[in-house]
Parts: sequence; structure tokens; C-alpha cells
Amino acid sequence: ACAIRRRYEEGVPEEAAALAGVVGRCEEAERRLTSAAESLRALRGLDRDPAAALASAETRFRELTARTAESDTALLADSVTGYVELAKDSLVTATVHLNQTHQATASGRPEEAAGHLRAAETAIARADVLVTAVARLRATLTEAARLIPPSLTGAEAELAPLRDGTAYEGETYAQLLHADAVLSAVRRATTSGQPYDPLGVLRRIVHATAPLATGRSGVLPVAALLVARESVAAADDYVTVHREAVGAAPRVLLAEARLTDDLPRADDLAREARDLAERDVRLRGHGS
Repeated sequence: ACAIRRRYEEGVPEEAAALAGVVGRCEEAERRLTSAAESLRALRGLDRDPAAALASAETRFRELTARTAESDTALLADSVTGYVELAKDSLVTATVHLNQTHQATASGRPEEAAGHLRAAETAIARADVLVTAVARLRATLTEAARLIPPSLTGAEAELAPLRDGTAYEGETYAQLLHADAVLSAVRRATTSGQPYDPLGVLRRIVHATAPLATGRSGVLPVAALLVARESVAAADDYVTVHREAVGAAPRVLLAEARLTDDLPRADDLAREARDLAERDVRLRGHGS
């Protein structure tokens, strides 16, 4: 479905009918979910007795409050700037709805209590995504920093045969020159004594060597996986947190990023998805 939509947006005319079929299937899925809404509510039991769900939500709320208080985005990338503050805002929203759930339950208004409880659960889930993203990025940066030295060594192992056997012309030679320039810049950045972004540095190594890699180095695929995995996760987090404001285009790109086996391409697609999602949020507001 994602590939069909992408080709349609790129102007492939024969995809129009197929796209209509995709839309039809999505509409049918929405109708089925809507028809099952009452059954799902009954299964959760919120409308009848939200006590158990309320206790669970309050437990999660307390855990997230502690995690949020311990979170710190200092020295992290811009991708999580403001996340702790957004998490705190979500927990404030959750507090309001949890209190209203208690009040509605005590007054014998189970349907109203269920509505407030669902709103509280949504706010708690949003805070969880934000705080988890901060912790994950911190761990990823640590791992990226660890991988930079062996990745540089692995990159040299990949490029060494090409330096001896590549004619001084053509696309391969141009790619080799580019890779050498990137690796030199990376070495300068990592030995200058100045702060640098380990994930960004690792990304530069991965993308510069990807067109020339032959599998001689086992560490470069590991580095590529780390870079792509964080990009996809970061884009997914952003879309989840701002889901009401994010349109179809970022979601399509993100779905493609998840599906492709080409890790540098997955990284590119996910980063483009994040950029488009941020644009949507700027145009439409934050959503929730």
C-alpha cells in the first residue's frame, strides 16, 4: 500500500485504480473498528467498573513521574529537545483526568469516568513515549561512540582494495574520494577535543562507505543497523506524539523505512519522514 501511494504521488498514472482500492480497504478497516468499538469497551470493562483499569493507570502514572524526574536531555541531540517538558505536560493532563475519573466514579457516573480514564491513559502513554525516547537516545549515543573507532577501521578495510585497483575516473573513483574525505573529516572531529554527535559521526561513516562496501568489515552493518534503528524509532516517536497533526506523507515514508532491508535508505527515509512530520506540526499545531 505504501509503495502504491508513493508511485501514485510520483505521477505513475496506472496506480490510480490501485490507490482507490487501498483507500477502500482502509475505509472498510475503519468501519470494522467502529462497529467493534462497543465490544472493545465491554471487553475492557471501563463503562461498567473502571476500578482495575484506574489502579493500573495510576501505577503507570507514578512510575512515569519518577522516570520523568530523572530524565535529562542535556548533551543530547535536537531530536529530543523539549521531550521532558512535553512529558511533564502530559502527566499534568493525566493528573487532571485521573482526578476526574475518581470524582465521576464516586458520583456513580461510569461512562463519564471511562471517558476521563481513557484520556488519562492517552496522556500517560504519550509521556511514556517521550521519556523512553530520551533514555533510548542516550543509550544509542553511548553505543555509537563505542562503534566509531572499529567502524573507522572497518571502513579502511573496505576501501583499501579499491585504492589499489580503481582507475582514476568514473563513479567508483568519485565515491572513493568522497569516502576518504568523510573519513578524514570524522577523524579530525573525533580527535579535536571538541564535542561532537557520535550518532551523526557514525551516520557519516555508514553512508560514505555504503556504496563501496563488500562485506569485509563486520562492524559496518552493525553501525548501519544502529543508525537506521534510531532514525526509525525517533520518527515513529514523533509521529505517535503528534499523531493528530501529522499527515499521510510522513507515515508512508516511515512505513517504507520499516520495510526496506537497505539500512542507509531506511535511515534516509525515516529522517525525511521526521522532517515532513515536523513540517506538518508547524503548519497544523502539535496535536496530542
